[in-house]
Amino acid sequence: MQKIVVFQQNGSGESKIAGINRFGQGKFELEIVNIDQVLPPLMDDTSDVLPQTLEADLVLDYLRHQDLSDDLSLLCSRLNIPVVASGKKITAGEAICPPICCTLARHDVLGDYSRFFGAPKIEVHLDGDTIREIEVFRGAPCGATWLAAAKCKDMPVERALHRFGLEIQFFCTANPAGWDPMYGKSPVHLAADVHSAALKACLKKKKVKA
Repeated sequence: MQKIVVFQQNGSGESKIAGINRFGQGKFELEIVNIDQVLPPLMDDTSDVLPQTLEADLVLDYLRHQDLSDDLSLLCSRLNIPVVASGKKITAGEAICPPICCTLARHDVLGDYSRFFGAPKIEVHLDGDTIREIEVFRGAPCGATWLAAAKCKDMPVERALHRFGLEIQFFCTANPAGWDPMYGKSPVHLAADVHSAALKACLKKKKVKA
C-alpha cells in the first residue's frame, strides 16, 4: 500500500479523504494531520505547528495557510517526499501544484496516487446512441468523476454531453467562489470543462459525433 500523509485545516481535505478511501480500491494507507487551531495571518516560524519529520510515500496538502504550505513543501523536499498542493502557488520546495485536483497529470514519482487520481481517464461503453456506462480509470480525488459517471448511465449521448459536466459541478468540492485569472474560470467550472472534454474525446474515438 502507498502511504499518504494528508495535511488539512478544519476539515479542508475531508471530501478528498473520503473519495480516496472509497475509490482507491484499498491501495492507500492514509494518515491525517489535522491543524485546527487559530493561526496568525503571517507565520515566520511554523515549527510549533508542522512536524519536524515525516514518513510517507506522498504528501497531500489541503492546508489553507500559505506559510504552512510553503514550509511543508520545504520539509518534503528535504526528506525527498513528493507533495501535491492543488490550486496553490508554492515557490518553496518542489511541490506539484496543478490548478485543480482533476488536472493533475501522471507522474511516476507519485506512484499509485496519480494512477487512480488526477486528470480524468474514462472509457465510454455504448448501446447504439445510449451510454450504457462511463467506466472510470482515473478521476478526481473527491470522487466527482465516479459519481457523475454513474448519473449518466443509460443516458442518450446527446443529453450526456451536456449532463456530465453539470453533474461534475454538483459533486465537485472545490471552492466555487474561487476565480483563476489565468483560466478565466472558477475551479468548479474548470473541473466541468476538463471532464466534458474527456467525454468528447472518448466519443470521438468511437466516431460518435460530439
